[in-house]
Amino acid sequence: MAARWNLWLVLAGLNGAAFVALGAYGAHGLGDAPQTQRWFDIALRYHAWHAVAVLAVALWAPAKTAARWLRGGALALFLIGTILFSGSLYRMALTDLPLFAGAAPVGGASFILGWLVLAGAGFVRREA
Repeated sequence: MAARWNLWLVLAGLNGAAFVALGAYGAHGLGDAPQTQRWFDIALRYHAWHAVAVLAVALWAPAKTAARWLRGGALALFLIGTILFSGSLYRMALTDLPLFAGAAPVGGASFILGWLVLAGAGFVRREA
């Protein structure tokens, strides 16, 4: 069972590294266009918060199987949200083209659903 959750730690680390690399690019190579910078800054902000959330949830080890499933669902939704929401904004900032129509709203909904699923894991009783 531990090997499955190590994958989440690997994904959390890669997600954090991508955030730092993109942040460096945004600070030094992006350019000065105000709308481009706004899109990139919003993408970075959401990426950062959800990179930390993925790490925190990946480190949390609930005892009950139901809570583990909910945790995995929240992790998947956070990563999907990062790819769709932040990825769409990164792409618009870099190319002026959206990832695909509706990517950002679907990604935002994934973030919200991920937080709700994580909240649901709190209702699962812990083993004594």
